[in-house]
Amino acid sequence: MKGRLHQDEVALIADALEGNQRAYTALTNKHKPAVYQIVFKIVRNKETANDLVQETFMKAFASLASYRSEYRFSTWLYRIAANASIDFLRKKRIKALSLDRPIDTKDGSVELEVADNTYNPERELVRKEQRYSIEDAITSLPDKYRQVIIYRHKDDKTYEEIADLLGIPVGTVKARIFRARELLKKKLRPAL
Repeated sequence: MKGRLHQDEVALIADALEGNQRAYTALTNKHKPAVYQIVFKIVRNKETANDLVQETFMKAFASLASYRSEYRFSTWLYRIAANASIDFLRKKRIKALSLDRPIDTKDGSVELEVADNTYNPERELVRKEQRYSIEDAITSLPDKYRQVIIYRHKDDKTYEEIADLLGIPVGTVKARIFRARELLKKKLRPAL
């Protein structure tokens, strides 16, 4: 049943790519409630959520050719929705602050001092060593644990996508990721 639903959706996507307006409408109607829920949880404003839902579908349909059918359409679409919502919040929070002008307070004006966080070779060396230690620890994991860690943390795949790729149940994926993390903690504790 689940495979049939996925095939029906893939067919709708193919029709939409050919310009079939009914396919666009069917995909939108099917996923709009879930997309709205995701967006609303992030932005907490009905009007903004409605705007971002529209933006999500416009972005999704504009880049529909990049969708890969081996993954669930909903996962791909929900990631677009979440990213659009997060981008909106980031833009909303950005406020310009002049570094050249003093800041007026109730006690007078204060010059702004900005810390110099330029390149620090020692800090960079420590980061590189940590990165190499982590990569070595991941490489030393047994195959079944290494695969899930790489898919999850380097390739940013969902549990469901990993399960599909490896042909195993989602519960097995979660268990392997948990076990891999435990092994990594043991290996990295002395290094970090």
